[in-house]
Amino acid sequence: MSPNSTTYTTRVAGIWNTRHIIEDSEGVIGQLVTSRNAWGMVTGARYLPQEGEVLEFRRDPGILRSQFSLWTEDGEWLAAALRWGFAQRVVNLSTGSKPMRLVPLPGFSRGWRLLAPKTGEMARITQDLVGRGCRVEVFRRMDFEVVLFAYFLGSQLLMESIWPGPEAERSAAALAGSR
Repeated sequence: MSPNSTTYTTRVAGIWNTRHIIEDSEGVIGQLVTSRNAWGMVTGARYLPQEGEVLEFRRDPGILRSQFSLWTEDGEWLAAALRWGFAQRVVNLSTGSKPMRLVPLPGFSRGWRLLAPKTGEMARITQDLVGRGCRVEVFRRMDFEVVLFAYFLGSQLLMESIWPGPEAERSAAALAGSR
């Protein structure tokens, strides 16, 4: 890990409407509370920080999974995510300034990588071997809100990430070629 990296850990509680407690090296920084409809589909979430601004994750209209947007409590749009197909495991994130992609980790494991087109891997989300907690490692300077959004999306799709994702070199080239 580089000296500029940051690590967050999460603990998950609850079955239907889960509560994700997010911690850094100094302790708890907030909790992400998800909400579901009567059929069990995640309809959104709210991030309640220890201090700072409350964030809302809203499901956008559509039938595809991972179709969410991130908003502040005051109604300011921060990011959106879209998965282009049912069988596709790549989730495209748009923050207004640069596009990113959430792709499964290479190898047989549960987790995701957040990739930027030019700089490569920005963050990595890995699930603990036992339990439902995760470890989020941020390798480059980026907004915490984007990291939290990537975690929210990845936490819903952890079982889909077991099958190996693209290798780092090939995925960076594919990202650069797709835009």
